[in-house]
Amino acid sequence: MTILKGRTLITMLLIGLVFVSCSNDDDEELLGNWIKKSSFDGPARSNATSFVIGSYAYIATGYTGDEYLKDLWAYNSDGDYWEQKADFTGIARSSASGFELEGNGYVGLGYDGTNKLKDFYQYNPDTNSWTQKADFIGTARYSAVGFQAGGKAYFGTGYDGNYLKDFYQYDANADSWTQVNGFSGNKRRNASVFVIDDKAYLVAGINNGAYQVDFWMFDPSTDSWTKKRDIDQDDDDDESYNDDYVIVRSNASAFSMNGLGYLACGESSKTIWEYTPSTDVWEEKTAIEGSGRTDAIGFSINERGFILLGRSGSSYYDDVWEFKPQDEQSDDDN
Repeated sequence: MTILKGRTLITMLLIGLVFVSCSNDDDEELLGNWIKKSSFDGPARSNATSFVIGSYAYIATGYTGDEYLKDLWAYNSDGDYWEQKADFTGIARSSASGFELEGNGYVGLGYDGTNKLKDFYQYNPDTNSWTQKADFIGTARYSAVGFQAGGKAYFGTGYDGNYLKDFYQYDANADSWTQVNGFSGNKRRNASVFVIDDKAYLVAGINNGAYQVDFWMFDPSTDSWTKKRDIDQDDDDDESYNDDYVIVRSNASAFSMNGLGYLACGESSKTIWEYTPSTDVWEEKTAIEGSGRTDAIGFSINERGFILLGRSGSSYYDDVWEFKPQDEQSDDDN
């Protein structure tokens, strides 16, 4: 009887250890919460472009699956509502690029369904008006990146029939473009950029069907590029920092807040990853609670990050999500 009791006790302890082990693995939840915001008032779309001025984000152009667009909408982040503004005065298009510079918004490049484009326009929020500016001096293209860092604004990469890696700076005072140093990585389209401490981080994208894994930081004060750690799993690396990386993608959305960068969604994905510049390491956060999507918009306003619009196959979205990276995931706030 004593032997049987002992064996039973040992068996129960072993089963308990198994359950504890499984429970620990399963209970490891990702941090971050998504809050659904006021839906976009315009038509659902993908491949729009955006710029942020003050507490407003501006969304222009895009594609509905049937129609190329030229409307402009402003999101009031304080009141959580949308206002329609003056239509973009260039031809309707998708896959354009944009940035903010000196309190004005700029939109250029893109694809109109037939042609690759290189025209370029300024939006003045005070007068709610558009002005055509000097054409981009690189080749006509679409799916390029646009960003402003350290008071300087740039377009680069994209697709003109060839995958590209060149970069150009725009001078608003002279209304002129100048080619600047490109990076020594691979050519690509549909890459993503976020800006931290006046430095731009270029990540992801695609070249001839291959997702790009190289990751670069651009410092506009020195016009120089620095290679960061690749974003793929590297079985030959002695370190284990990237063992769990599943970051590579294209057509993703990006933004930064509180000194950290974020890369979200993209082809066949709804995940989001957080980048810490001081460690050059990425950490996965809670995936977007809405549908997974590609060709969406990402932006930050006053240290608040947002993902909106985009598509999945033939489904186009008009939902808007705010990401709270330090909060625990909750289903009660949507």
